[in-house]
Amino acid sequence: MVLVNTDYISGKNLGMLGLVKGSTVQCKHFGKDIGAGFKNLVGGEMKAYTEMMDEAREIATQRMIAEAESMGADAVVNVRYATSAIIQGAAEVIVYGTAVKYV
Repeated sequence: MVLVNTDYISGKNLGMLGLVKGSTVQCKHFGKDIGAGFKNLVGGEMKAYTEMMDEAREIATQRMIAEAESMGADAVVNVRYATSAIIQGAAEVIVYGTAVKYV
């Protein structure tokens, strides 16, 4: 599956199939949350949260791809990611784009 953040794929004519999306809400367990709180006091990267967000983006992306494949898509164009805090220590990641078929 080809994923691009542009509205075209060089050398391909595209037929639009529709909007596809994937999302997930992720959180870290209490122990890592406490560790991240200490990091907030002294500064530096909160590696547990970086890992959490990387994992969340991957899950959301795979869900979007599955939706596109179920529509018979060859690619997804205009791919965009968004995040939002749900509660302290938990975040939602959503990825969306337009499923297309090569014509």
